[in-house]
Amino acid sequence: MRSETIQFTTGDREVVLDITRECADLVAGEGDGLLHVFVPHATAGIAIIETGAGSDTDLLRALDDLLPADDRWVHRHGSRGHGRSHVAPALIPPYASVPVLGGALALGTWQSICLVDLNVDNPVRSVRLSFLPG
Repeated sequence: MRSETIQFTTGDREVVLDITRECADLVAGEGDGLLHVFVPHATAGIAIIETGAGSDTDLLRALDDLLPADDRWVHRHGSRGHGRSHVAPALIPPYASVPVLGGALALGTWQSICLVDLNVDNPVRSVRLSFLPG
């Protein structure tokens, strides 16, 4: 297994960050296998969705509807509504696995691999990419 950790800056706002290019770069030139994408944070997740057509904004709005950034959360340190960030990985898991065929990600036409980060208190995130050859 080949594994690499990449740092991403998500800034001070909620974000759906497309990391497909970095994932594709890691498996380029490899044969068949599986790419496992993992974010080792308690307040972020990995989603495979369409981006660029509004779905990323729609996802953030849906999460805001489901997990409002208010004072209802028992987990209260950090910015207002921070507890929601700790609940989000139950809805958007901290991992995804993608088939790799001939050194290319076997994603659908409109699928992208995205880091979903609702936590505005931590502007830098790590993502571990692990390639398992077939």
